[in-house]
Amino acid sequence: MTGMDTALSIKGLTKRFGGLTAVDNIDIQFPKGILNAVIGPNGAGKTTLFNLVTGMVPATSGRVMFEGNDLIGRAPHEIVSRGLSRTLQIKSVFGGMSVMDNIRIAVFAHEGISSPFRPARGYRAANDRVEHILEDTGLDRLASSSAGALSYGDVALLEIALALANKPRLLLLDEPICGMSPSETERTVERIVRLAETTDIILIEHDMEVVFAIADLITVMAQGQLLMQGTPNEVAGDSGVQEVYLGTPEDME
Repeated sequence: MTGMDTALSIKGLTKRFGGLTAVDNIDIQFPKGILNAVIGPNGAGKTTLFNLVTGMVPATSGRVMFEGNDLIGRAPHEIVSRGLSRTLQIKSVFGGMSVMDNIRIAVFAHEGISSPFRPARGYRAANDRVEHILEDTGLDRLASSSAGALSYGDVALLEIALALANKPRLLLLDEPICGMSPSETERTVERIVRLAETTDIILIEHDMEVVFAIADLITVMAQGQLLMQGTPNEVAGDSGVQEVYLGTPEDME
């Protein structure tokens, strides 16, 4: 797989916290143009992997290559400026503001507009982008609603909207549907699938029904190591994955 075919390439990535090795010398390539998913039991190192990629914690060793540049050692804001954004497990939005104002602040910040509360008449391109993001995430119906009054599922969509404000070419989603009702899950998954048509996505998710329904390629981690990478059918049929995560056929009966 060449650099042109790869959304993200990880080589020898390791993170130690004292005597604990959270990510253990892993090599992973995430192809472009497909929806990638990362799964694994609790403590597998999935979120730590995202934290290393996005510069939120420093790596002990290794490389993370994005569009020909090594991200290791770069600050989170610099990584975002290069076209890589993420959402977090713990949702964080400006609850006292409207959905539209949340997105507007994020877009204006990305565009370098220093006074987001000024009259917006002169910021047509930025405001057009806000409208597009509202439509892309399905939040146009809630544009004037207070972010603090949103359902959990709509907060997750707003988090994705805020990440999209940075015009990412690669989007990392960390458990975006955790804790949602079935209807919220269906709505959010639909939006993620649509976004994946135009933006490379790597998704961490514990809902295996969702992962196996929408992912093109699944990366499985266990105890900080790469267990395997394959199609949903390959992962589902792998005895090692069944043992550490999915359960053997006998266990599932």
